[in-house]
Amino acid sequence: MAVWAIGDLQGCYDATQRLLERIRFDPARDKLWFCGDLVNRGGESLETLRLVHSLRANASIVLGNHDLSLIAIGERRPEEQRRVNPDLQRVVFADDARVLLDWLRQQKLFHVDRELGWAMVHAGLLPRWSIDEAESLAREVETRLQGNGFRKLLKTMYGNRPMWNPRLTGPERHRAIINVFTRMRYCSPRGRIAFEEKGTPGTQSAGMYPWYESPERVPRELSIVCGHWSTLGLMIGLGVHAIDTGAVWGGKLTALQLDSEELLIRQVKGRVVPAAEAAQADD
Repeated sequence: MAVWAIGDLQGCYDATQRLLERIRFDPARDKLWFCGDLVNRGGESLETLRLVHSLRANASIVLGNHDLSLIAIGERRPEEQRRVNPDLQRVVFADDARVLLDWLRQQKLFHVDRELGWAMVHAGLLPRWSIDEAESLAREVETRLQGNGFRKLLKTMYGNRPMWNPRLTGPERHRAIINVFTRMRYCSPRGRIAFEEKGTPGTQSAGMYPWYESPERVPRELSIVCGHWSTLGLMIGLGVHAIDTGAVWGGKLTALQLDSEELLIRQVKGRVVPAAEAAQADD
């Protein structure tokens, strides 16, 4: 058996298929961890979502910001849905849209496997969050997202404020938690997220750190695999393995084997895109 974590797919169906061939994925014995952002921008979001759904017995998935956005779009009126990009329109107007979106809504924000020694998140963890605290906070939001109150959560999850504070309650608390798990790259030691900072380390404002480098970060007993940050590229250090290597922007799609004693990484070429579009890479 092999356990592979795979970076942001973002609707790159062909690259996903090639990567599964590259790692010789066998559904009879192998497991897959998907780091979120299954959809958007790649032009094949419907096919990609159907593929991952078909592999659900073998897959662990965390939600990314684009996945949550798609779930929210799925709850809008048809005239509003027709205003989103064609890639996502194909999903929400597909015959199996309800099956796919209801399944996507049941996925996690934070996945932990203590026996394996790994945790997975789309974007990151606040410096002072332990694994246990992060898991507890993720479950708060997942319970809302998977329950009868999910529509209210989807309507109130947008916005850059407030910054996380354990005394927060209600929609503001849920929004702050979602922003950490699905949108963070840089933050202050106290946990203020710099949403506007999307470049490579060294380009950020003073006082902001890559979330995994903050001087206030607590020790964590598990290795962490994440995606979300395409301009960072493949980064391994401080117990963190960032594997969004920009497949949707013409980079590569990356798989990292989690149950191997040695560092095994496999990559395939991502989507072919015009240079002007690739220059827009941000999230």
